[in-house]
Amino acid sequence: MADKYDLEERTAVFGETVIEFCKNMPCDRVNDELVKQFIRSGTSIGANYMEANGAESKKDFRHKIAICKKESKETKHWIRMIAKANPEKNQRCKDLWKEAQELTLIFSSIMLKLQ
Repeated sequence: MADKYDLEERTAVFGETVIEFCKNMPCDRVNDELVKQFIRSGTSIGANYMEANGAESKKDFRHKIAICKKESKETKHWIRMIAKANPEKNQRCKDLWKEAQELTLIFSSIMLKLQ
């Protein structure tokens, strides 16, 4: 488990967890589309956070953090859809949703402090 205070590591581990989870998803028309979207949003949180840490200005940093928040919120949506399509994965989806929610709250807090 990532250090909950090292956000670069935490978002990277979350992306890795999303990838591992998706490797075990059954392949069908519904899951294939849901998994694509879930991987895109779940892994982009960390990528955008890395970009935020390399921001050229406070405005650029705020913009990248806003994208992190947007992607973490979108990830929660895809987790919900995956849980609906795969009831047997419900508990694992709840765990992933909880981490995505925590990340959303962290990015919301960062944005509030930048105002």
